[in-house]
Amino acid sequence: MDYILEIKNLRKEFKNFTLDNISFNLKPGYIMGFIGPNGAGKSTTIKLIMNLLKKDGGEIKVFGKDHIKYEKEIKNRIGFVYDENYYYENLSIEQMKNIVAPFYSKWDEHKFNYYIKEFDLNPKAKIKTLSKGMKMKFSLAIALSHHGDLIIMDEPTSGLDPVFRREILDILYSIIQDESKSIFFSTHITTDLEKIADYITFINKGSIVFSKTKDEVLENYAIVKGGTNLLNNDTRKQFIGLRETSVGFEGLVNNVDKVKKTFGDSILIEKPTLEDIMVYSVRR
Repeated sequence: MDYILEIKNLRKEFKNFTLDNISFNLKPGYIMGFIGPNGAGKSTTIKLIMNLLKKDGGEIKVFGKDHIKYEKEIKNRIGFVYDENYYYENLSIEQMKNIVAPFYSKWDEHKFNYYIKEFDLNPKAKIKTLSKGMKMKFSLAIALSHHGDLIIMDEPTSGLDPVFRREILDILYSIIQDESKSIFFSTHITTDLEKIADYITFINKGSIVFSKTKDEVLENYAIVKGGTNLLNNDTRKQFIGLRETSVGFEGLVNNVDKVKKTFGDSILIEKPTLEDIMVYSVRR
C-alpha cells in the first residue's frame, strides 16, 4: 500500500459552491495538515471521504480500497473526530461509550479508560453538561481507543486551551511513531500544524492551491518588506498578496530569487508562517 489516503479528481457540486477536481495523497506514517479559510471545502472533503456526502465525480481510496465498496471495513480502521457533537446529549460518557464501542472490532477498554483519566473526564457526566472542549476530548478518547490506522480530524483543537492543545499534539505525534498509521488534520490553527505536520494541503474556493511537504512550503515562500517607493505596476505583479501602508509594504512571494534581482538590498526577506501563506494567498 503506497498511500493510506488517495483523493483523485474529487468533485462535488452545490448550488453556490463546487469542489473542483481536487487531488492529493497521504502516505502511511505521516501527518497531513489540511488548511484553508471558512467555506474553502475542508469539511466537504472530509464528509466525502467518510461517505457522509455523495460525490459527483472522482475517486477516493482509503487503505488502497474504494471508500464506498469497502466502507464498513474502512471505517472500522478510522478514528474520526468531527468539529460538531453528534452524541446523544442525555446519555452519560459511559453510556455513550457502551453504544459506540461494539462497532469497532479492536476496541480497547483499557486505552479508553486511560484517555478518560488523562483528559480528566467524569464517565458519569451527561454529555449535555460538557463544554465544547470536553466534548472534543471525549471524541478524541473514542477515536484513539480502537487502534485506528487513520485518524481524521476536523478542527479538533478549536475551543481548547493552549495547554491541552499541546497535549493533543504530543498524543498525535506519538501515534505516528507507528509508521503504519497516519493523521489527516483539518484546522484553522496553523501554528499547531507547524509543530507536528509533515505535509500541508491548502484548499481555497474548492480548489487545491498546493499539497507539499511542510518544509518545501516554508522554503518556497517568503515575506518581503520594503518602502512603498519600490512598488509600481510591474513589481506588484511579483507578489501573491500585498499589504501596503503609508510607510511601507509587506507581501508574500514564491519566487525569492527573482525578487532579489528586482529589488536588490533594498528589501527585507523573512520566513513566512503557514498563516501568512494562507492569509496572503486568500486575500491577494
